[in-house]
Amino acid sequence: MPRERLRRCLVTGIDGFAGSHLSDLLTRRRYSVHGTIRRPQADPRAELSAQVVTYRVDLLEQGAVEALVQEVRPQWVFHLAALSSPAASWDDPGGTIATNAGLEANVLGALVRLDPMPRVLVVGSGDEYGRPAGRARRLDEDTPLRPLTPYGVSKVAQDLLALQYHLSHGLPAIRVRPFNHAGPRQAPQFAIASFAQQIARIELGKQEATLKVGNLGARRDFTDVRDIALAYLLAVAKGRPGEVYNIGSGSAPALRDVLARLLTMTRAKVAVEVDPSRTRTAEADVYVCDARRFQRLTGWRPRIALDRTLRDTLNYWRRSERSVA
Repeated sequence: MPRERLRRCLVTGIDGFAGSHLSDLLTRRRYSVHGTIRRPQADPRAELSAQVVTYRVDLLEQGAVEALVQEVRPQWVFHLAALSSPAASWDDPGGTIATNAGLEANVLGALVRLDPMPRVLVVGSGDEYGRPAGRARRLDEDTPLRPLTPYGVSKVAQDLLALQYHLSHGLPAIRVRPFNHAGPRQAPQFAIASFAQQIARIELGKQEATLKVGNLGARRDFTDVRDIALAYLLAVAKGRPGEVYNIGSGSAPALRDVLARLLTMTRAKVAVEVDPSRTRTAEADVYVCDARRFQRLTGWRPRIALDRTLRDTLNYWRRSERSVA
């Protein structure tokens, strides 16, 4: 077996949305995959391979993180664990910022005590950019950070914490700012997953034929989560420590157009109704990612078309809703 395929990888939050798809990719490529979970058992939606070794660890407990890192002694670390909902961050702004920054500080603090220190990928967000000043809408890594949500602020904190550990301790940390991603297994708090779940429920007669939506005029740069997982692997393998890279498609359809494409995939007659509770307190109208820095470095491009993402997500929710009485 090639030596690279024996590489030990640690994925924090491995049973989350992106973490589960990254786990799929790493196991297919025969890496040794270890991951952290919060609950006694991994989230069943993650569909983790039996080859994955999971550890129930509270990443806010420094001693537990130290023990985990010393046991696994990873060569590559993918730090994905975080509170991930911009909308939910308004319910507990201080808790969101403290949690996302605190658990990362514990992880990075443990990693710098390893010899050699592993390469670590720290996942920020396109939400760090918020609403750009002036007319800028295509966002590159030099766009000033102006986050609009507590979640965005927490991601700026994570981003800069990774840079600080690189500069102060020599930790080979690579930072990425992925824009919106979608696909099977995503929680229904997010737009595409919410649309798909509601359509599946309407088809099964489990919901009246009215689909509740938020701001359909917002435009978002969507990438399939499976393409995002590949980008994470390329970033940790090829990224320059201390550098930051945007990851996204470079295209930002309006949510009303995304929903219209989903509705062509069902025979159900569906009405659409705006639900004020689904609109954000503050949000940018347009997010378009400029990922040319990352593309030049790695050759990465999104390979999965949006229509396939939508169909796969809808079919995932059809299976999921059928399995629940």
